[in-house]
Amino acid sequence: MTFDHGVFTVSLDFELLWGVRETRTIESYGENLRGGRRAIPQMLSVFGNSGIHATWATVGFMFHRDTAELKASLPAARPHYKRPGISPYEYIDAAHELDPLYHFAPELIARIAAQPGQAIGTHTYSHYYCLEEGQGVREFEEDIACAVDVARRSGVDITSIVFPRNQCNDAYLAVLMKHGILCYRGTQGGHAYAASDKAGQSRARRASRLLDAYVNVSGHNTHALEDCFRSMPFNFPASSFLRPFKRKAAMLDTLRLNRIKDAMTHAAIHKRLYHLWWHPHNFGRDMAANIAFLQRIADHYVVLRERYGFVSLNMEELCALGERLHADGRASSALETAV
Repeated sequence: MTFDHGVFTVSLDFELLWGVRETRTIESYGENLRGGRRAIPQMLSVFGNSGIHATWATVGFMFHRDTAELKASLPAARPHYKRPGISPYEYIDAAHELDPLYHFAPELIARIAAQPGQAIGTHTYSHYYCLEEGQGVREFEEDIACAVDVARRSGVDITSIVFPRNQCNDAYLAVLMKHGILCYRGTQGGHAYAASDKAGQSRARRASRLLDAYVNVSGHNTHALEDCFRSMPFNFPASSFLRPFKRKAAMLDTLRLNRIKDAMTHAAIHKRLYHLWWHPHNFGRDMAANIAFLQRIADHYVVLRERYGFVSLNMEELCALGERLHADGRASSALETAV
């Protein structure tokens, strides 16, 4: 199995307050969430002008229009996390009315899905934590069934997933296939990026990841495409997290940009996968600076596309490619057996 070009994949964890609710409040983080919503059309413009395809891994709760619709659709089996404060169901049960600005986004989801090259994946129904104590495969399967169902009712067929907090759980992969989810974003390589519950995310790990965003500590983190397609569901591992602009670190932004561009170039030259990800709310503050930085990444992609044939594919398009390769492999095997 050989490939004649590298692939640039982008995925975004689209979650609104559901993704930060355990540590942030509307009062403390509302500006980021509101700004993130405003930044999405600008991101779509950059993607459209540069031919960048992306997967928007969306929390299923956000497909609903209001609190009443959400409460009427909750699963019967829910996780009972041991760590206090992380279950969204207690939050929902206690709420009389959830502000749609921070919790729901059906119109924005539809706008993303309508743009060429953009696909909607799932970030689970409830921003589900697959490695936390107090949950299991039964609760996870009900969550995934709800995520697939609420998306389908909005005209979206879900075939990809990004695990919240990157808590990939290999024991749950069979559940994905059962519900038609054929690919996922795996964790970036190296000890600092290994999947774990919150307790496993030490200060040293976080510091190592921060340093790696500016200096090549862990390597280019590009991936051989043949490895991604070895088995289903396909694993398209992360390469880099696009950290947001920070005023105090602005003088280091050239390092941050070159770290990403160098890895993209490595993938283009060596015909490998480079997978960049972030959250829309990361662009909620300093939006102009963040969009300008994204534009510089997009400009570099265009150069690599023209020079090396680098191709932008979202996770769904990569998955379709993998399915064709598997079908071709089965057909070749059957032909060899017949001969």
